[in-house]
Amino acid sequence: MIVIEGKLPRAFGHTRKELQAAAAAFAQKSSRRIKTPFRDITVILQDDAGSDAVHQGIMGVKGATDVITQRYEPIAGEAPGVYGEVYVNTDRALALGGWQELLLYVAHGMDHLSGADDFAEKDYRAMRRRELRWIAALK
Repeated sequence: MIVIEGKLPRAFGHTRKELQAAAAAFAQKSSRRIKTPFRDITVILQDDAGSDAVHQGIMGVKGATDVITQRYEPIAGEAPGVYGEVYVNTDRALALGGWQELLLYVAHGMDHLSGADDFAEKDYRAMRRRELRWIAALK
């Protein structure tokens, strides 16, 4: 199940329902890639101040960023699979490209939840290609 929390600014020109559908599609593609079901994922929309607080709290880094992911192991009684949160900075997405940028952040977060990383340049490029394909498939 994919849940969207937080405020989606009207400036994006899209609805929460559209964002939820896109997030669900990205989760499904990411899940298929690792052959592990995505169970409960919350996409949390936040501004620069919220992003800064989460960035410090999770990663120990000051300053807002585009997207932060937090994956959790299932607790006793939960089905195996991917559980987590994707914190998305709507201020940054609006400033850098609007709706397409927001979709990229959500796709990137889902990709990270599946274990993909972008520390090496080749891994970053592979993630970006994959995420852009996912976004293109929405149309």
